[in-house]
Amino acid sequence: MTTLTASTAKVMSKGQITLPKNIRKVLGLDTGDTVTLLQQDDKVIMMNSAVYAMRLFQESMVGEAEKAELKNDDDVVEMIMQMRSGNQP
Repeated sequence: MTTLTASTAKVMSKGQITLPKNIRKVLGLDTGDTVTLLQQDDKVIMMNSAVYAMRLFQESMVGEAEKAELKNDDDVVEMIMQMRSGNQP
């Protein structure tokens, strides 16, 4: 079950907010990192942009191993070796 926690942040004149430390920690954010904001009706989901990009990539790769007929790690290694030698699988 997902735990719901509440934190507040004040919106400043330029629309800026300071994320509470506990939220930054949960999202794995450091100074200079970016966040992605996903809007769904009247809710906003905030994610670490790097994590969000990786999830999108992983979702886009679902089923690709089967299409390439990769059944195990040895198949992946063989494909990489062929690519490195300039031979396409």
